[in-house]
Amino acid sequence: MKIYIEALVLYIVIFFSGSASLIFGGSGGLGEAAGFSWLAGIFLYGIPSLALIWFVLLRVKSVKDWNILPGKKDLFSCLIALPSLLIIGFFSAFLSSNAGETSAQVFLSFPSSGAEWALLCFFCIIAAYVEESFFRFYLLSRKNELKLGTAPAVALSAALFSICHLYEGYWGVLNAALSGTVLAVIFLRFKSLHGISIAHAIYNIAVYAINSSGH
Repeated sequence: MKIYIEALVLYIVIFFSGSASLIFGGSGGLGEAAGFSWLAGIFLYGIPSLALIWFVLLRVKSVKDWNILPGKKDLFSCLIALPSLLIIGFFSAFLSSNAGETSAQVFLSFPSSGAEWALLCFFCIIAAYVEESFFRFYLLSRKNELKLGTAPAVALSAALFSICHLYEGYWGVLNAALSGTVLAVIFLRFKSLHGISIAHAIYNIAVYAINSSGH
């Protein structure tokens, strides 16, 4: 029961706090400069959230025992995860457009300079590591403690991940559910945090790049 409470508290604090709304929904439509919003997201949400997750994990095992040092497994997992995310993303966007619904990209602000693009890239990397550290690494690495089999653990990970994307509408939730399932399966196969995090970050950057080209 203790680990369920711990996981629930982490989930609420990290993904449903005021800081979470800042990083996921506060970068557009509020009148503030995009660069400032990303900078605030990095230092007020991203880094503290990542530190909190890993503080909890490192109380259980050391870095060596968690086996998170970069290696070939990260390259392989990234090469599988990135095209998978892109295919799922385009598929969801295609379904959304054919259904006559608009995407929730109204929340996005776009970089207007090289410095802002660099800041955005760092923002996306930090955000991806936060999500992968919790939804994949924390939940799936501790599935035995949670008394979950592989399929229920994957389903839980994907479901919680998709809930965090409710602000993107039905198709955003579908995209997150499919992406979360694929990332969970890849993580379980390779036990790779860095590969799926980098793939996730590149995908998010690509979303900004594609959408900014139309503005």
